[in-house]
Amino acid sequence: MIHDDNYYYDIIRKNIKEYRKKANLTQQQLADKAGISMNYIAKIESKKMQRGFTIVVAGRIADALGIDIRLLFEN
Repeated sequence: MIHDDNYYYDIIRKNIKEYRKKANLTQQQLADKAGISMNYIAKIESKKMQRGFTIVVAGRIADALGIDIRLLFEN
């Protein structure tokens, strides 16, 4: 089965939020650790940003969360 682009973004966005909460980090704290803005994190987590983040941003977020980037892709 081939999924549309939003399917993959939704999985990643859900996992970012889940791992952020498990790490007891606010959006601001995660943003600071990843070197991106809090508004950017908020948009990613809330679906306001469609196709607006790259694999590099996902990698920086995974690094900031202390997890393997592959975990962001698990459904």
